[in-house]
Amino acid sequence: MYPFVPMKVLYGVVGEGMGHAMRSRVVLEHLLAQGHEVEIMASSRAVDFLAKRFEGVHRIHGLHMIYEENRVRRGATLWSNVSKGLAQLPHNIAAYFELIHDFRPDVVVSDFESWTYLYGTLHRLPIVSIDNMQVINRCTHPEAVLAGHEASFQLTKAFIKSKLPWCSRYLITTFFYPPIRKERTSLHPPILRPEILAAAPTRGDHLLVYQTGEGNTALAEALQNTGFECRVYGMRRGITEEQVEGNLRYRPFSEQGFIDDLASARAVIAGGGFTLMGEAVYLRKPMLAVPLAMQFEQVLNARWLEHLGYGHEAANLEDPAVWKRFLDDLPRCEEKLSTYAQQGNTSLLSALDGALDLAAVGAL
Repeated sequence: MYPFVPMKVLYGVVGEGMGHAMRSRVVLEHLLAQGHEVEIMASSRAVDFLAKRFEGVHRIHGLHMIYEENRVRRGATLWSNVSKGLAQLPHNIAAYFELIHDFRPDVVVSDFESWTYLYGTLHRLPIVSIDNMQVINRCTHPEAVLAGHEASFQLTKAFIKSKLPWCSRYLITTFFYPPIRKERTSLHPPILRPEILAAAPTRGDHLLVYQTGEGNTALAEALQNTGFECRVYGMRRGITEEQVEGNLRYRPFSEQGFIDDLASARAVIAGGGFTLMGEAVYLRKPMLAVPLAMQFEQVLNARWLEHLGYGHEAANLEDPAVWKRFLDDLPRCEEKLSTYAQQGNTSLLSALDGALDLAAVGAL
């Protein structure tokens, strides 16, 4: 065991989706509590989220996706990232020169963020990757999970492989555990917010619904036909107080209110994003997941969710057969989830501490 040495940590957070920022908050709080000095590079919405909680947050351009009708528009996404990335390149380079002069990090931690990774590579620093995406490239997945999506899997795998290659360590957060096929890789349970860890799950009679498509009358009709009280977030983003229509309760966003409704739900209806799915699994809530089309990472999450018996994957929520199959299967999903266990964030944070200890003595 190595003696603790405080490190200067350059921490990068990709801004596409808030899950990266939310889990990075937990890791950053841990690093600061341990006595490390941290500078943060983030893009998009992650900057605003982290700047409210930490000093030393720098804005930098990052990758983003363009969505339309629950589908990723690949062509528009590629063009937007290339054009805006080139436009922001001088700013990014200037930010790093300023960082080099003022901070001089000892180690880089990247949550799927490319610029901090590039900085670490150019300056021959140890780099620790923390994210859930690397499970696609660094693990072996069963044919049943990939069936029908083999081409998307290969394309996404190639992209992830090229984004952060040759890191010193890959710490992957996941609620499923496929065989690891690459060295310097370890799997750890999802990083959970303190508010989720503090929540006391109960078996309520309502469905928690998180959908961001406004004006979806077909979905509203399908929810009405479930016979369950549905506490709906995201479908009416401008509201400031609850609106009740029959068994539907449209709720304004409140972090604590959302967590309370999640912890007491009978089941969860949402997309295929990893963060909420990991929270639902931890709280042992069956989930009906509708991944974004052309977004293989979400498809993989939803496929594994169903493969393990923790919930169901669906292409859309308008088909009555989808609802009947899921609602009839709730008892079996609850039984499968009853065996899931996770001891907070201990696994990943301990692995990160170990990696930094090795970096401090030049052994990473």
